[in-house]
Amino acid sequence: MKAILSLAAALLSAAPAFSTAVWGQCGGIGFSGDTTCTASTCVKVNDYYSQCQPGASAPTSTASAPGPSACPGSRTKFKLFGVNESGAEFGNNVIPGALGTDYTWPSPTSIDFFLDQGFNTFRIPFLMERVSPPSTGGLTGPFNNTYLDGLKQTVSYITGKGGFAIIDPHNFMIFNGATITSTSQFQAWWQKLAAEFKTNNNVIFDLMNEPHDIPAQTVFQLMQAAVNGVRASGATSQLILVEGTSWTGAWTWTTSGNSDAFGAITDPNNNVAIQMHQYLDSDGSGTSPTCVSSTIGAERLQAATQWLQQKGLKGFLGEIGTGNNTQCVTALQGALCEMQQAGGTWLGALWWAAGPWWGDYYQSIEPPNGDAITNILPALKAFL
Repeated sequence: MKAILSLAAALLSAAPAFSTAVWGQCGGIGFSGDTTCTASTCVKVNDYYSQCQPGASAPTSTASAPGPSACPGSRTKFKLFGVNESGAEFGNNVIPGALGTDYTWPSPTSIDFFLDQGFNTFRIPFLMERVSPPSTGGLTGPFNNTYLDGLKQTVSYITGKGGFAIIDPHNFMIFNGATITSTSQFQAWWQKLAAEFKTNNNVIFDLMNEPHDIPAQTVFQLMQAAVNGVRASGATSQLILVEGTSWTGAWTWTTSGNSDAFGAITDPNNNVAIQMHQYLDSDGSGTSPTCVSSTIGAERLQAATQWLQQKGLKGFLGEIGTGNNTQCVTALQGALCEMQQAGGTWLGALWWAAGPWWGDYYQSIEPPNGDAITNILPALKAFL
């Protein structure tokens, strides 16, 4: 997700010096910018991020769960369907940070809740700087075993109950403040990390979250190198997910250069899929509870679906999110329907996000009281 945490600095730099524009950051732990909002209200999203929003909260109208009429016709069920379990990537301005203060791991009770509901897949964002500390060699140095053990314990809990765990370096192709450019280092880092999970067939490797401001061909070369590294580790059976530039947006996939570059992705084990993300607000950032229209979900996925089918590739929607109101729930249903009617082209989708520290964030689906539980959860369950 390019909003909430990792986009905070970019939003701040784009805001007027005398006040903060709509959707800009206006507060949070470690924030030192302007707390005055232009024609909007500063709303706390979590302890680390407050945002200038045009309304005090998301619309609260109730949406009923979709029935068969919401998605008529032939549908292929998702193989992978669940949520992002956010928390270990929090506090990205505090490295290494302290567990329980700057970052946290997902709650086992949250994982149990979604498994009991029928979902089977959990994406676990983490920070490369915490698993590979810059102070001890960075990408070429030893792993931090304490942080790595936290990741392993979360993975083991999920997979031990039959779920799928997606491990996700949530770094935007940036390490220690600099863009990753070395394909050899990235390949070697992934070879070393994948070796830690090579015997667990329910692990999925998401090679990098949302690269941006990097040419698509450069991102492709880094992703291909990482695919090669994973397979060289001995992890031969696990699914690998590759992401593109421009925040790996589905709606910009065919206009950002990704469609030209990623058709050439190869995997000797033929078990790779293209991961895209899609939010339904005006700029596709996931920072507004207002979606463009009730049909925007399906519309933003159509070109990407066609590209995947033309290339004979599988897709996976690693992040989707929208407001907790009738129009947005309808748009969400449309997106999932578009995917399930594509004849198995899409392996599945994940909601952004669960996690214990989201507070009153409008997309929080953390049980028992996340804002998205009431309306979003029934809408998702209709596509199980």
